[in-house]
Amino acid sequence: MALIEVDGVEKVFDVRRRTGLFRREKRQVRAVDGISFEVPRGEVVGYIGPNGAGKSTTIKMLTGILTPSGGRLRVAGIDPARERTRLAHRIGVVFGQRTTLWWDLPLRDSYQLVRRMYRIPESRYRENLERCVELLDLAGLLEVPVRQLSLGQRMRGDVAAALLHDPEVLYLDEPTIGLDVVSKARVRGFLRELNAERATTVLLTTHDLQDIEQLCERVMVIDHGRLVYDGPLGGLHEAGGGERTLVVDLERELPPVVVPGARTVKVEGPRQWLAFPASQSAAPLVAAVAAQYPLSDLSVREPDIEDVIARMYAGGGR
Repeated sequence: MALIEVDGVEKVFDVRRRTGLFRREKRQVRAVDGISFEVPRGEVVGYIGPNGAGKSTTIKMLTGILTPSGGRLRVAGIDPARERTRLAHRIGVVFGQRTTLWWDLPLRDSYQLVRRMYRIPESRYRENLERCVELLDLAGLLEVPVRQLSLGQRMRGDVAAALLHDPEVLYLDEPTIGLDVVSKARVRGFLRELNAERATTVLLTTHDLQDIEQLCERVMVIDHGRLVYDGPLGGLHEAGGGERTLVVDLERELPPVVVPGARTVKVEGPRQWLAFPASQSAAPLVAAVAAQYPLSDLSVREPDIEDVIARMYAGGGR
C-alpha cells in the first residue's frame, strides 16, 4: 500500500518583474509540472535534480506548507494542504538550510518543547531521545545552546528532533549539506538503522550522491518540474547513456585490445581500460578478452553516478 501518493501534481507561481519605470510584467513559473509517483511504506527513495528543478517545492507540498495548483496529493491517507496539523503528527521534516531547534536554548530544552508540541508520552519520549542521543552521538551536546553548535552537530540535532514523535514518513532536504565525513557517515548509518528497525519511509533530496548510493535503492530524477527518471539506482546508468569500464591487466605490454562491443580508451603498460555501454553485460566482453589475450587480472568499474545524472540533465532525460 502506498504511503505517499502523488497524481498529476502541479505548482505554478505568479512572478512579477519590472519592465519599465512604471510597468510590471506578470508571468507564470511552473515549478512542478504534472508529477506522479507512489512511495510504499518502508521505502527509502532518493529525489534528486539540479537547483530549481522543483525538489523542495514538491517536499513543501507533501508537508502542507504549499498548496498544489493542480493534481492530487495524499500522505498516509491525508490531504496535506487541508489537514496540515493532523499530518504533522505522522511526518518528520529536516531542511538542511534551516533548523527547527530554538537558537538560544540548549539542545535538551528544544527537545522538551518538541515533546510538548507533539504531546509525546513521557516514556516514549525518553526511549526515543536515548536512542537518538546514542546513535547520533549527542550526549555531550544536550546542554549546549543551539547557536554554539557546529553545522554538523546542529544537523544531527535536527534529525533527532524530527524523530522524537515516531513519524511514519521522514522528509530529508539536504540533510548532510556542509557536514564533515565523520558526521555524514554517522547520519547515514543512523538512517539505515532507522529504516531497518522501524520501516520508516524516507524521501531524500540531496546533491551529495553518496547519500543516494548508500541509502537508496530507488531514485527519482526531476528536471524543470518534470519527472525524467523513476526506477532502481542501477538503471540510472542505462537511462543516462553511461559507460562502464573494463580494466584489463595483461601478462605483458601489448597494442590496444580490440574486441566487439568495446573501445580502448587508455593504455598504460600492460594495463588497458575498455569502455562499453552501461546497459550491456560485461560477461561476453570478459570472455572475448580472455579468449584472445594473455590475461593476468581484470575488474569492472561502474560509471560515476554524478556524470550519469549530468548527462540526463543535458539531454532532458528519458
